Amino acid sequence: MEKINTKKFIGLTNDKSDIKKCRFIVVPIPYEKTTSYGHGTKFGPKKIIEASSQIELWDEETKKENWLKGIYTSSPIKCSGSENSVFKNIEKVAKKYCDLKNKIPFFIGGEHSITQALTKPFINKHKNISILHFDAHADLRRSYEGFSKSHACALYPASLKCKIVQVGIRSVSEDEALKINKKNVKTFLMHENRDVKKLIPKVLKSLTDTVYITIDVDGFDPSVIPATGTPQPGGFMWYEALDLFKAICTKKSVVGVDIVEVAPRKFDTLSEFNTAKLIYRLMSYLC
Repeated sequence: MEKINTKKFIGLTNDKSDIKKCRFIVVPIPYEKTTSYGHGTKFGPKKIIEASSQIELWDEETKKENWLKGIYTSSPIKCSGSENSVFKNIEKVAKKYCDLKNKIPFFIGGEHSITQALTKPFINKHKNISILHFDAHADLRRSYEGFSKSHACALYPASLKCKIVQVGIRSVSEDEALKINKKNVKTFLMHENRDVKKLIPKVLKSLTDTVYITIDVDGFDPSVIPATGTPQPGGFMWYEALDLFKAICTKKSVVGVDIVEVAPRKFDTLSEFNTAKLIYRLMSYLC
């Protein structure tokens, strides 16, 4: 390995980071505008990528050095300007990587609202796509605090166009309660589905063959990833979540992934490191 570059995912600077040769693409999106409690998600992508340079490249579960498949890290998407212009730019970049053959993009946020723009090209390209939504919150509001492009509305636009399968949910508004388990939305409330071994077959059955995964890190229990804006008790533990993700990555065709809502804190690198480890593990499953 060559000298570590902390601006590249897992520090890759050799030919395995060439976009023409890579299997995976990492796209930082430092967007934050509508966070309603804890703040700092705009610093998430940078800190996650920096932390990834400390990950062992030999994956202890899959027992392979999966970086050999190639990982390209793009420049961060510019998130200055009006809300509409930023979302159009995010959608444009997502379409660019969605259209590349034999490559799987990983979009790192940033707040969860970016999923609205990220999923559009994938929904347009894949007629029978479904979305796995890993989160503590339903995120099905039409608007929140005056914003339709809000983190609390992240899955609402997609829910009008394709199947949404939600896991980890343990915070639902009265309005959202009217939307869960209706029409395109299948919601597995966390307190009703604590046995992951029983949950996994239900999730697989609910998803279509082609899947986009959106991961809000507050879907994990706060003991796993504490640095997030609106943590909720009782989330997925590390290995429970990995069992679920492994089943989906190995049994479905995953075309894109986003990981959002890490809000780094001073003197505590647990959340960004664990998120970086999660991304690399997902890549390992997808190999």
